Amino acid sequence: MKKFLVVFSAIIFISSSVFAQEDVEGCKDHYLFTKYPNYYISYCTENYNELEVKMKDGSSETKEGNLTKITYSFNYDSGINNPSPLQVMKNYENAVAKIGGETIYKNTNYDEERVITFHIKKEGKEYWIRLGNFGGTIDNCENYELDILEIEVMEQVIQANEMLDALNKDGFIALYINFETGKSEIKPESQPIVDQIVTLLNQNENLKISIEGHTDNVGSESSNQQLSENRAKSVTDDLIQKGIDKSRLTSKGWGATKAIADNRTEVGRAKNRRVEIVKI
Repeated sequence: MKKFLVVFSAIIFISSSVFAQEDVEGCKDHYLFTKYPNYYISYCTENYNELEVKMKDGSSETKEGNLTKITYSFNYDSGINNPSPLQVMKNYENAVAKIGGETIYKNTNYDEERVITFHIKKEGKEYWIRLGNFGGTIDNCENYELDILEIEVMEQVIQANEMLDALNKDGFIALYINFETGKSEIKPESQPIVDQIVTLLNQNENLKISIEGHTDNVGSESSNQQLSENRAKSVTDDLIQKGIDKSRLTSKGWGATKAIADNRTEVGRAKNRRVEIVKI
């Protein structure tokens, strides 16, 4: 009986080893998600890069930040049937919903690109997630790719009186107004900051300011210069639209020439992407 138990245990151990497919060395799940059961990581990469994601209307937008790309492959040695791409999609949808994220775009049509876009804002960070590149058939998902773009969000809550104190003390204040990546459109969540600039100017009728845009060093000098000018002008135009006399405002852009933090880190780049209000 003892001999039988030893042999039986050995068989169980060997079988488990055969069934276990290990992740590629140096790769692991992103901390937001765990892999779908019976899949392993066959490829991964992480760097500062761009990610093109589908938006609600089906259009594409390019986002920029720390990008993690993971390819998951099915473990056929497990003896378990593959899930369908739709099952994998649903699994991630549920996971995103549980942590307060939302599904931005979803296409499950087998004859088209099956892809889903998620958006999460969590603990001062913004995540854009693309799930796609499904291999296999409509019923069997052999592999899939999960792309997670992480953006440091410079969230700032500031009142008009605090702006005035800084202007009187230092002559300027740095404001972290969020724009769409590579564009000059002000994001809705930054409108309260613009509204406080309006309050500042309405409460101090003799105050004149220069609105000055700054970027990080990602991209060419010419594109950064143009972007900084466009963003400063966008804030200026918004103030004028809200009733501020344009004679009290000037705008200019500095590109990446006046960095206040290390552009080699995402935190530093986030600090450098700013709009300064300068007292004239």
